[in-house]
This record gives sequence, structure tokens and C-alpha cells, in this order.
Amino acid sequence: MKKILLSAVLGVAVVAVAQNPAPPAQGQPPAQGQPATPPAQGQAGAPASGQQPATQAPVIKDPAEYNAYVAAVQQKDPQAKISGMEAFLTQYPNSVMKQQALEILMQSYQQTNNAQKATETAQKLVESNPCQVPALTLLAYIDRMRAQQGDPNGKQLSADAGKYGQQGLGCLDKFQKPEGTSDADFQKMKAQMSGNFNAAAGWGALQDKDYAKAAQFLKGATEANPPDSQKDLALLYPLALSYLQQNPPDYQNGIWYAARAAAVAPPQSQPGIEKYAKSQYVKYHQGDDGWDNVYNAAKAGGPQAPIPPPPTPADQAHDMVTKTPPDKMDFATWEFVLTNGSQADQDTVWNAIKGKAVQMNGAVISTDPQQFMIAGSSDDIDAKKADITLKFEEKVPARLIPKEGASFDFQGEPASYTSNPFMMVMEKGQLLRAKPAATTTRKAPARRKPATHQ
Repeated sequence: MKKILLSAVLGVAVVAVAQNPAPPAQGQPPAQGQPATPPAQGQAGAPASGQQPATQAPVIKDPAEYNAYVAAVQQKDPQAKISGMEAFLTQYPNSVMKQQALEILMQSYQQTNNAQKATETAQKLVESNPCQVPALTLLAYIDRMRAQQGDPNGKQLSADAGKYGQQGLGCLDKFQKPEGTSDADFQKMKAQMSGNFNAAAGWGALQDKDYAKAAQFLKGATEANPPDSQKDLALLYPLALSYLQQNPPDYQNGIWYAARAAAVAPPQSQPGIEKYAKSQYVKYHQGDDGWDNVYNAAKAGGPQAPIPPPPTPADQAHDMVTKTPPDKMDFATWEFVLTNGSQADQDTVWNAIKGKAVQMNGAVISTDPQQFMIAGSSDDIDAKKADITLKFEEKVPARLIPKEGASFDFQGEPASYTSNPFMMVMEKGQLLRAKPAATTTRKAPARRKPATHQ
């Protein structure tokens, strides 16, 4: 197992199980020559001065069993305590103190940072008590960490982490305050447990591609223990992915948490995460303007900054009119502005091109001798959809009429249009069979219409 530091859960699970568990009662006096010294006050296995056990202590009737338990509990060195407790459980596998012995053993393995043995012990505790919250805390944390660190068994570990996380959340309300713990410390403990369970449940849901549930749990994890949880890359980056991989993506939250993840990432990871966050910003906003403001807000660690929305089609149309004179636009841009622009922008374009001879290329959709239906933009050519009605003053000879689908050059004068569905009527149509004489008008080639954000 890749080494996992257990300091993140030591302050939760250890305190929860080691805060003065109820000592066993002796059901009969010890045999002659077998002294049975009870645990001293303040030691694990004995109540603190002035306190009473929360529940009635179990009764050990066998003096030898009692002495073995007390001897193990009283060991101050964690390794010695482990040896004593393992020996006790081996010799007395059905002891009434089995649950308490396993709890102390799990704590001792945590103290020695033995994740493998701590996990095995926690699993035994959960098998005997499905709501053993400290054990669930440990299992949810270790399985998530191993999965996130790239363990070869990551798929199963992620599933287990999700299971233990949701199980822990369901049991947390039943978790009783350990004896000797203040109300403030107990609430802090529960908040840490809640964050840990939400993180594990969210990670499991993310690997299961349940992105909405993953976002719900992971957001809960980031809110459980501020400000520490809001600086945790192992929470922030999965949370960003949970939002951005939804259908449709939640760009407002996803981009923000991707930016936060980049802001707290270590130097070796920061460039890649920032690049991803910025690419999602550009994809949504359709430009990188404003990105620096969002990223700086994320680095400052303040409240969530709104992601500026993409320009509307009307905004895009206005930008086109502002930057390019109508007689320099291609046909697809005319179509976009005349379909999506404000009335003022439509008028600007239309007044500039109405009645002016335009030479361009298009694809034949259908024909009759005095009127061709033509697709002028690449999108409409691909869709075999007419967007130009070209009218001729005289009938076109049959031998000159192009076949349907053929590409050809023509000239016409815009006379009218409708916006939805778009159709431009051009009059005084001409077929251009050879290079025409120089004119003051510009040939407008067929192009693909500008993209709009969905």
C-alpha cells in the first residue's frame, strides 16, 4: 500500500474511540496469585476523575481474561499496546471486550501510521457494528486517498470509499459524544467527519459518472471545514470535474472551482490545472477576456466570483457590424446579422447592400427558368437548405441551368429578406460563366456562419 499519512483522521477517529472507554467489570475475584489491578484513572480503559462511564461496563468473569485485557490497555507504548491487544483478541476471540479492544487496536495502529492494519481493524469493527462511525471515518478516508493516489485497485477502492462515505453520513446523527469531550470539540469532530464522508461519497459518485450527486457531496465536503477544506486540491479539482462533466455543464460553478484548484495546486500541478480551467472559461465565455479577474479572485480565496456569460447572438452581431463594414462582410455574416442582430444593426447592413450588385458562389437547391433556390452559406450548403432566392428578368435557357447540388457563380441585387427562417431575395440575377468585367462590388464567397453558444 502506498504510504498514507493518517494525521488527517487521527484527530477524529482516535479521539472518538480512545476517550476513556468504559472499563470492564470483574465478575469474580481473581484467582490466588493473579492480581487484577484495575486501570488507573486517566488511562485508556478507565474513566477520568469525577466521570462515570456512559454505558454500563461489560463484565469479564474470567480473572485471566480480565488481567490480560487490563495489562494490554495499560501499555503506554503504542507498539506494546498493539502486541498486547492482538494477543488478547487471539486468546479471547469471543470476549465481551472485543469491540473495545478492536477500537483501541485501531487507534494504536493509527498512532503508528500503519494504514494497512488500521484498515483491517476498522473493517472488523464495521462488520460487527455497521454504524461504528470512527471506523467508517477511517475506511472512507484511506480508500479515497488510495484511489486518488493511483492505486491499481482504484476502481474498487473508489466504490468502497463511496459506500463508506454514504454509510457514515447516514450514521452520523446517531454518533454519541465521547465521554470527556466538550460540546465545541464534539461539533468540530462531527464537522470533520461530515467533510470526510462527503468527500468519499462524492469521489465514489464521480468515478461512477453520477456527476450531479458527486457535485452535491463534494460541495458539502468543501463547506464542512472552512477554510482548510476550501484549500484542499483533492476536493476542489474533483468538484470542478463534477460540475463541468454534467450535461449540460455547470460552467458557473465548474470554472470557479477549477480556478480555485489551480490557485491552491502545488507548483508541479498548477500550470496544467490552470490551462484546463482557462480552456473551460474560453469555451463558455467565447473569449479569454475577463479570465484574469476570475483567476485573481480565486487566488485571493474570497467569495465565489461570477463567470461572465458568453455574448448573445445579438452581441456577436453587433460586434461584427462594429468591426467590419457591410460591403466587406461575406454572405454568411450578412445572414447572421440579419437573423440575430438588433433592428439597428440589421438596418446598418441592409441599407448598405440593398440594391447593390453582389457576385458570389452558391449551391443549387432547385431551379425553374426564372428563379433559382440557392444555398449561400456553408452551413446551408451542407444542410441542402436554400437561403437565397435568385430571380432572373428573363428565362434562363435550359442548356445553361445548372444541375441541383452544383456549385456555380452568380450575380444578383439584394431586394428583400426575412429573418426567420432566413431568406434573401436577389433580383436581376445573372449567371457568371466567365470572369466578369471589373465592378465596384465585392464578390462575397460562401462561408460557414459564425458559431453561437449553446
